[in-house]
This record gives sequence, structure tokens and C-alpha cells, in this order.
Amino acid sequence: MAQYTRVSGVVGLITLQNPPVNALSAVVRQGIVDKVETALSDPKVKSVVICGQNGNFCGGADIKEFGTKMFGPPLIPMIHSIEAANKPVVAAIEGSALGGGLELALGCHYRIAHSKARLGLPEVTLGLLPAAGGSQRLPRLIGVPAALNLITTGRHVTAAEALQLGIVDQVTDHNTVDAAVKFALSVAGRSLDARRISTYPCPRPSDLDALFEEVMQKVRQSARGAIAPVACVQAVRAAATLPYTQGMEREKELMATLFTSGQARAMQYIFFAQRAVGRWRMPSGASWDTSKPRPVTKAAVIGLGTMGRGIAVALARAGLSVVAVETQEKQLLEAKQAMSSMLERGAKRRGGVPALGLISYSQSIQAAADVDLVIEAVFEDMALKIEVFKQLTAVCKPGTLLCTNTSGLDVDQLASETPNPELVVGMHFFAPAHVMNLLEVVYGPRSSPQAVATAMQLGKKMGKASVAVGNCSGFVGNRMLKLYLEQASFLLEEGATPELVDRALEEFGFPMGVFRMSDLSGLDVGWRVRKAAGLAEPGEASGPSARIRKGYRYSPIGDLVCEQGRFGQKTGRGWYQYEKPGSRVARSDPWMHSFLEQYRARHGLVARSIDHQEVLERCLYSLINEGFRILEDGIAAGPEDIDVIYVFGYGWPRHRGGPMFYASMVGLAKVLERLEHYHQAHPDVPNLQPCSLLRRLVASGSPPVHMWREVRKKLHSQL
Repeated sequence: MAQYTRVSGVVGLITLQNPPVNALSAVVRQGIVDKVETALSDPKVKSVVICGQNGNFCGGADIKEFGTKMFGPPLIPMIHSIEAANKPVVAAIEGSALGGGLELALGCHYRIAHSKARLGLPEVTLGLLPAAGGSQRLPRLIGVPAALNLITTGRHVTAAEALQLGIVDQVTDHNTVDAAVKFALSVAGRSLDARRISTYPCPRPSDLDALFEEVMQKVRQSARGAIAPVACVQAVRAAATLPYTQGMEREKELMATLFTSGQARAMQYIFFAQRAVGRWRMPSGASWDTSKPRPVTKAAVIGLGTMGRGIAVALARAGLSVVAVETQEKQLLEAKQAMSSMLERGAKRRGGVPALGLISYSQSIQAAADVDLVIEAVFEDMALKIEVFKQLTAVCKPGTLLCTNTSGLDVDQLASETPNPELVVGMHFFAPAHVMNLLEVVYGPRSSPQAVATAMQLGKKMGKASVAVGNCSGFVGNRMLKLYLEQASFLLEEGATPELVDRALEEFGFPMGVFRMSDLSGLDVGWRVRKAAGLAEPGEASGPSARIRKGYRYSPIGDLVCEQGRFGQKTGRGWYQYEKPGSRVARSDPWMHSFLEQYRARHGLVARSIDHQEVLERCLYSLINEGFRILEDGIAAGPEDIDVIYVFGYGWPRHRGGPMFYASMVGLAKVLERLEHYHQAHPDVPNLQPCSLLRRLVASGSPPVHMWREVRKKLHSQL
């Protein structure tokens, strides 16, 4: 709804009321139409101010209305009527003006923003474009290049940048509504001919065609198959080349195509999934929301390698006091320098002050004595982690939460080494931890709900998509990744090249294929894990039993590559070759092709032709199959949890909605049929055998994703 009052005698004040973000629901739109009409028809009112309640202007369209029959006044005519008003209308922007909220503000004649406000058109992140005139008004107001940047990325801008770009007319540190009312009084009675953005000619750079060609090329490359960014470019081109009314028609056509697309459904699904996993629950369906998290104001990070540094920086950025502990003096000095640079770069990007004063450094674990929570980030070795936890138990005050940043070790085993296992949880960050937005919070059978709630809350405070997962080898993300990597290696044995596999996955939408990704993260990391598991045993990689380990097929290709000292980018050689160690540009390596040919010859393997479709089915369906096993085992509460983990932590393309959603879009029966086909072709790979939950879902008519939990419950009740 919208509230109307008259202030200062002659200013009509319209306040949007729809907590928490004053979304433009049908009721709000009707309220705006009614109150604007009231203000314009009141002879005493000389100007109008539109604001939002509770310090927030408007978060945009009500996404809950997507896919339903729309009621209430349409947004576009409502904004046109505001722009056509014969009295000045001023938008008082506090909090955020996003999507339809910014489009509403662009329909006003003036915009006043609070210095802490953020503005943007993020529709592209939902697989859409700003279709209430945003793609047509913004280029007319700030020019084509700046509008393209904002609309194709969906990024939010600060009030300062919005002022610089010309989106807002004034920025204030004081009460925004008061400033807007004062401004509205000053412009009362002025001609509005020059304030209606839809009448502006769109500034046209002399090299318009070249500009759009260049931007389209960049967008297609970065979009990796997503259609919304491409449509955004086309809509802005319409603004630059067509009259406003025709541009609006083009905007409408493009939006109609996007709105009904599978990509928009996928991206809106992941939008809601991210929020759903924040309201975390156990796999049984029981919610732990009632567990009140403990307050955490001071935290310690033990171990300042790459991961520990990123975690400490992320904590400091979230406003926590951080004790950073590293026992090796040289490593401590390097970490201090690196972390200071990270904080300064981040502050420069965000336009804030680096939180350097929030981090104190120490070589002694004793420095963690008075913290509320500790995150251990030492080397991935169980004996070392147990030793650190024993030291922490002796040093920390009673009730301190002990968290381990492990990517797959047994959290329960670690907890059992402490006198208070209920205080131990896993916090699996993703590298680089100050950049990546995913956090797996791992609970064991003895982790207290309060401990898990505290870790989840801390993740949220750090800006992470936090997902609570059960304890098993690899948790959710790495447990599934193992099967994906395994199939990629098998494909090399059978005739593929690293380039072919990576190209297929990158065309699907991954930022980089499996082999380029391995080179980036370091091949030695996985090799160390395999050796610890007794798989990559020295001297056996080329022996007669090399391809059978622990009773089933194993590919030693990765081990043999590591034995050559080829660890990826860090050594300048891996699956690809690099100009020098540390270089990022992967080049095809003749040595690798020769090595693969020799390997196949040694093992009596005949190379065959492998197409992109087989690469996708083998790699993705094996990963998805393991996702169904994870649901069956109760390690993840629902498919949304898995999808959020893969979109935010593993580069799964957002426009495909996550692996489990993608399986439902492909068709569960198709996934089942192809897995059965590949399992028959490779009976020595038991992981290709379709999971019983997948079979049960297909037998139940392949219900939509949100109903899988019910099928899983029934399956468990019959076991």
C-alpha cells in the first residue's frame, strides 16, 4: 500500500509501505496510482515527494508475482503518468532503489539520494531485462556506454557514483525525505519540459555501431550462453537508434522472450533457493531456525596460508575484531603484507576505509584466549588439525566455538578429540575466501544447533551464501566433484583431449573446464588427497593393476602427470603448458597429447571419437547422480542446498539453475536412461549406476524439484 500526507502545506508526500523492501506488489502499485492522482488533483499541492517507509525506497518488482496472473495497475503506464504529471515529482531514495524501484525513480522529475543508498537494475541476474522503461530511460539520462555497463551486469552503484553518472540530482547525509521536501519546495512551479527523461534524445557516440559490436562480443563471451545479457544490449541499442515509443515496443518484445524462457526460470529458482537455504533445516525437514546464534564480535584464525588469509580478511570486512595466528615468522610477515594489500584493494573498489585496525597478528596460539569463535585453517592433515584443536581447548575460554576449515576431513573425528564436541562445526570456505561467496557449514551428530546457527549467522554477516550440510567425506561439493573429475579422466583414457573436454564444459557455461580448473588450483592438491587415501601409491601408477584400485576402475593419469612435476600454473606445466610459472594463459601442449597416446598404447586402449554430448552426459550426469545419493543419505536437506553450493562455489552456470534443477529441466527419465546406458558400457564404474532415489522419482512421474523431499521421506520410511 501507499500512505499519503501533506507536508509543509504544499508538498504531497507518498510513502510506499510493503516491508521489508517496499516491493511493487499489485497493492503498492494501486496505492501509488491513487495517491498520485490525489496529490495532482489537490489545488493546495504544488509538488510531490515519493519515498519508502523504514529507510528503504523500493527493492523493485514483487518477484513472488512472477509466473502468476498479474493483478493491479501495470507498472509502465503508472510510471508514464508520474512522468507526465504537471507538478514536480521528487524521488527520495534511501536504502535501495533497485530494478522497478529505480525505474519508478527515473519516471520522477528529480531524484535525491542518501549517501548510503544503492541503486541498480539487477534484472539480468534473474534472466530478465529492466522492462518498465529502464532500458530506454537510463541511456537517455547517462549515455549509452554507462547504461550498458549497469544494465548488462546488474551491478549496484553507490549514491556517489550515481551522482557522478547523473542518475541522481543530489546526495545528502541528512534526512533524505526532509531534503527532498525542501528540494520539492524550491522547484514548485518550474517548467517540467526538460525533466521528462523519455523525451530526451539519446546521446549517440560517433562510433555507435563499433561500440555495440564490441560490447556484444564481450557480453557473449562473459555470458557463456546466458541470453539475458545479450537481450539487454539489444534493448539499449533500441534506445540509441529508435524513438522512445518504438524502443519501448522493442523492450517489451525482448522481455516477452526472456520471461517465458527456461533460463529465467532457472535464475529465479536459484534466487529463491539462496534465500531458502539461509532458513536452514535438517534433512529430516525439521527447522533449526529457533536456535539463537551466539553473538560473535571477536574471532581468531589459526594458520595464515592462502585460505587463512582470505578468511581473516573476510571477517575483518564484516566488522569483526580478528586475531590472526601464524607460528612461522616468515609466513606471518608475508601474510601481514598480503592481507593489508587485500583490505586496501577491497576498500578502494568499494569506496570505503580498509579495516586494517581490526586485525592483530601473533605467532602464539595463546592470543586466541579471549575470542568468541576460532576458525582453524592449517594444512589439510588430520593429525595436525587434532594437535591444533587440543591446544585451542587448553587456551580458549569456556564455550568458545571451534570451527575447522576443512574441505573434506571427518569433522566428527576432530570433534571427538575435544572435551566439548557440541562446540565443533566445519566452516568450509572456498578459495579465495575473501572473494568466493559460498560457505559449507558442516555439522556432525554431536554439533549443537546453537553452534551451527552461530556459524550460519557468521557466514551471512560475511556476505556468504551459507549452506548447512552433514558430515561425510567431501561433504556436498567435493563429494560430487570427485565423480565429475573421475569421468573427465576416463574420457582422456578413451580418446578425448583436455581441450575437447574443457571446450564442451565451457560451452555449457562453466567459466573454465575441468582441466583448466585443475591447473589453476594445482594438480598436487588432489594428488596429495589420493595418496592419503591409498589410491595414488608411488611406483604403481604404471604397473599392470594401475587401472583397478580398491576393486573398481581408477585412472592414474593425473598421478602420472604429477610424477613428472607438472602441477599446473604454479610450475608452468600441467594439463596445458604456460609461458612461465604463474601465467594464466593455457596453451595446448604437444607433450600431453604424446603422453596420452603412449598411456593408451601401454594399457591396450584404442582411442575412439568422443563428442561434446558424451562429455556433458558423462561428467554432469555422474555428478548429478551423486547429488541424488547425497539427498538419499540426508547429507543435504534438499536439492536447493546442492544447487546453491554448485552455483556459488563451483562455477555452475546460474542460467542453468544448479545441477539438480538442470536434471529436472533435462528430464529425470532422460538422465536415468543415459546413466543406465553408460553404466552398461562401463560396468567397472559403480558410481554410474543410477541412484535409487532417482529411480523412485522417475517412477513417481518426475515431480518438480520442490516436491523431491516428500519422495525422499517416503523412500526412507520404507527402508
